Parts: sequence; structure tokens; C-alpha cells
Amino acid sequence: MEELFKKRKQDFQKLHRKYLPYVLNDHFVLVLVFLLGYVLYQYSQLLRHFPENHWPIIICLIFLTFFLLQVGSVATYLEEADRQFLLAKENQLITYIDRAGRHSFVSGTVIQSVCLALLFPIFARLGLSLTLFVLMLVLLAGLKWLIQKRKVAALMADSGLNWDASIVSEKRRKQQILKFYSLFVNVKGVSTSVKERSYLNPLLRTVEKKSGSHWLNLFARAFLRSSDYLGLYIRLTFLALLSLIFISNDYLSMALALIFDYLLLFQLLSLYHHFDYHYLSILYPEDSKQKKADLLKLLRGLSLVLLIIEIGFTGNFINAVIMTIFFGVMAYLYLPYKLKNIID
Repeated sequence: MEELFKKRKQDFQKLHRKYLPYVLNDHFVLVLVFLLGYVLYQYSQLLRHFPENHWPIIICLIFLTFFLLQVGSVATYLEEADRQFLLAKENQLITYIDRAGRHSFVSGTVIQSVCLALLFPIFARLGLSLTLFVLMLVLLAGLKWLIQKRKVAALMADSGLNWDASIVSEKRRKQQILKFYSLFVNVKGVSTSVKERSYLNPLLRTVEKKSGSHWLNLFARAFLRSSDYLGLYIRLTFLALLSLIFISNDYLSMALALIFDYLLLFQLLSLYHHFDYHYLSILYPEDSKQKKADLLKLLRGLSLVLLIIEIGFTGNFINAVIMTIFFGVMAYLYLPYKLKNIID
């Protein structure tokens, strides 16, 4: 059994090695380098001109600490079929999950301690001595241990292992990682959930219901009802707005916002294959040109909504013009080009 889970872990690590080059491509690394330089500069400016009102900084540190305490999920590598084939090994599995919980605690504590150590100059400006800071790290490590014990206990039942909770927890953990990679490249194995969201039905009524626009109707419904596309649209739009609102440097805020917009529109191209495994869409006589045109029509509409939302936060007329040009290039040059490559 040890060899089985060791192999599963190695297979998942191979998946990381497969997709990480797409994430850490030259352009993205260059953006991260500039962003890191900007963050370090702002950090030095904050320490140099420390505000007299400490409460906003204290509140931010509390939220950050709470977030870091949650970092670290238990990697069990359990699969659906294990409830049948490994039922006889349940006691060994419980021992294995306890060990996985300890490993998660160690890695999570290291991340937590390093992140807080980088912020020690801020704690020092707030009046915390090095001794008290180290004591705080120890107390937080103890609190994290209790949180990790609760996470492991949630995977157990009174009579042994809670198979349902353990398998669902592992699926959720893997899906979170795959969905992160899916922001940069098409990823196999990303599952979706569908909700009706009847409160969004008025938006669907704006799409004409006629034979020539059936793909537009399908794509619009997939976008609004699938948990992936709408959630992705909201999250990346929110991040773009945060960049425009809270980063004082106009050029950097604009660059970050456009990067988030690019990632969003690039990822929405996967809508083209959303119905590939639906039997009725296979039986329906497909017109690839109409399908492509309908998807582009939807993406251009979503791009226009993005532009309208973000243009009010650009700060000046020149940035608004740059953003308008960017969305025009994306909607009428880049997206048709990428979609042609996807189809071919």
C-alpha cells in the first residue's frame, strides 16, 4: 500500500512538472519580477513613512495571520475505487492519513513562519520585540497544530475512516490545483458543477432564440450556470479592479489589470469545447463557422462589459484609451486567431 500511494504522489508531481512551465513562462515571470520590485519598494516606503494610526495595519495583519493558519490541506491521494479495494486496509489508511496530516502541518507551519518573518519589520514598528515575535510564532504553530488535527478528525468516523469525506476532500484539493493551472493552459480532469441560477434568467432572455443562434444560447447558459466560467469572470474582474483602485502607479495598475483581463478571456475560450461530450450536441448538425461566430459574439459582449466596468477606474483619459485599444485588439484580432488554432 505504501508503494501505491507513493506512485500516486509521484504521478501528481509529474502533473505539476507538466503544467508549471506554462505558468512560469517568460512573460509571466517578467511581470512577477516587476511586481516584486514594486512591492518591495512600497514595503520600504511604508517602513520609512510608518502611519501614526496603526489600526488599519493591525487589522490587515490579523486577516493575513488568519489566512495563513488555514494554509495546508491533508493530501491523502485517495480515489473513488479505494472504498472497495482498500477497505480491508482501513487501519493502515488511518495511520497513513495521520502521517499526511503531520506532513501538512510541517509544510504549512514553514510557509506561515516564513511569511510572518518577512513582515517582522512591521511588527517591530508596532512595538513587538524579537522575543515576543518568536513566542507569537510558536503559539501560532500550536494553533495550527490544533487546526490540522481537526482537519484530520473530519476525515474520520466513529467506527474508522469516513470514506465519503476523505474522498471528497481529496477531490476538492486536486480540483483547486487543477483550476489554478487552468488559468494558464487547458487542463484535463477539471470537473464542473452546474446551478440553474434562476435570478440570472433575465440575462438569457436578451439572447434571441432562433435556429441561427442556438450555439450562442448554449454558450450563454454554460457561462452563467457553470461554476467555473462565471466564478472565474467575477474573480479575475475583481482582481483587475483591485489593481486599478489600490496601486497608485498608473502604469503598473493598468498592466496588472490587463494581465488579469487577458487570462480571463483566454480561459473563456475553453467554452468552445464545453459541449463536446454532450450527446445531443453530437447528434445536432454542427456548423463550425456558426459555432465559432457565436462564441466570439459572446466573448465580445463579455469584453465590452469588462471595459465598461474597468474604464471608470483607469484614472485618466490616456489609460482609458489604452484599455479600449487592448480590448479591441483582444476581441477582434487575438481571440479569433486563438479560436482558429483551437478548432484546427
